[in-house]
Amino acid sequence: MEKIGNFNASGCSIGDLQLFRDGASERTTALLAHCPVIRLEAGEALVEAGGASASSLYIVLRGALAVAADIHTGMDDGTVSKVLPGESVGEQSVLDEASNLAAMSALEETDLLVIDSKLVWELIEQSNGLARNLLRLLSFRIRAANAMLRRRQKLGEFYRQLSMVDSLTGLYNRAWLNDLLPNMITTAHESAAPLSLVMIDLDHFKRFNDTHGHQAGDQALRVAAQVLGAALRPTDFAARYGGEELMVILPDTPHNMALMVAERLCERLQQAIVFNDMRSALPHVTGSFGVASLAGGQDDQALIAAADAALYRAKQGGRNRVSL
Repeated sequence: MEKIGNFNASGCSIGDLQLFRDGASERTTALLAHCPVIRLEAGEALVEAGGASASSLYIVLRGALAVAADIHTGMDDGTVSKVLPGESVGEQSVLDEASNLAAMSALEETDLLVIDSKLVWELIEQSNGLARNLLRLLSFRIRAANAMLRRRQKLGEFYRQLSMVDSLTGLYNRAWLNDLLPNMITTAHESAAPLSLVMIDLDHFKRFNDTHGHQAGDQALRVAAQVLGAALRPTDFAARYGGEELMVILPDTPHNMALMVAERLCERLQQAIVFNDMRSALPHVTGSFGVASLAGGQDDQALIAAADAALYRAKQGGRNRVSL
C-alpha cells in the first residue's frame, strides 16, 4: 500500500462519489481536495493508512474492494461483498470509532480516497446533502442486514427440521420425539385431554434381512412408514424410535380409539407388499403393536414404558397383533 497523492490530483470528480451526490458545496470540495489517495495491489489487505485513524471512511476511486459481511451488516457469516468505484466503506466504523481493516482487501489494483473520521463529522455538520446520503446508505444496509438475518433464520429452521427427520423412512426421528413428546404430554395434562401412544416392532426383522438382504429390509421400513402415513390423521404423528421400532402418537385420542387405530395399522401393514416377487419367502412384513394411554401424573418415559410393556405382550402372544 502506498500513498499516491490527494483527491485534488486524482482526476476524479466529486460527483462520482455516491455519498456526495447532490450535496457537494464549494466548502465540501475544498475539504476533500487534500484528502490522501492510497493504492492497494491486487490481494493486498487494507491497513491503517498514512496517519489516518483506524475509523476512517474509504471511497473506491478505481478498482474494487472485497469486504467481509460484518463490516457492512454487523454479522460475520463468511460472505463477502464487492465495493466498486464511487462506493464507500467504513461509515459504520466512523460512527463506532473502530474498524476491522483486515476484513477489506483489493480484488485488483485499487485506489482509495481516505477521509479521516474527524473530517467526516465536519462534512456532515456542514452538508445536509451528505447527511441525507449517509442516512439513505445506512438505511439500505440495515434492510440488507435484516433480509440476511431472515434468510439465516429460515435456513436454520430448515436444517433444524431436517435434523428431526429420519432419512430412511421420512418419519420423525428420536431427537424429534425427545424434544416434542414431553411438551405434548404437558399440554395434555394441563388441558385434561387424552393422549395415546402406539409402539410398533416389525416382526422377525432380522430374519427378513438375512433372507432378503439389508436393502430389502430398508424397503420394508419405508413401506411400514408409508402405511402409517397413509392411515393416520393430520393431527397424529409417526416416528422411527430406533432400528425396526416405530411409534405413533395420537393426541386427543382415548384408549378405545387408540386400540382401533392400532388394529387398523396392524391389518394394513400385513397387507402391504414390500416387493413384487411373490415367489419369494416372506414377501410381506407384519408388526406387533403395543397401545398405552396417558394416565394422571405420567411423564413421557413412563408412557413409553407402558407402551413398550404392551408391545412385549403382543410379541409373547404370537406377534402380528395388538396388545394393551
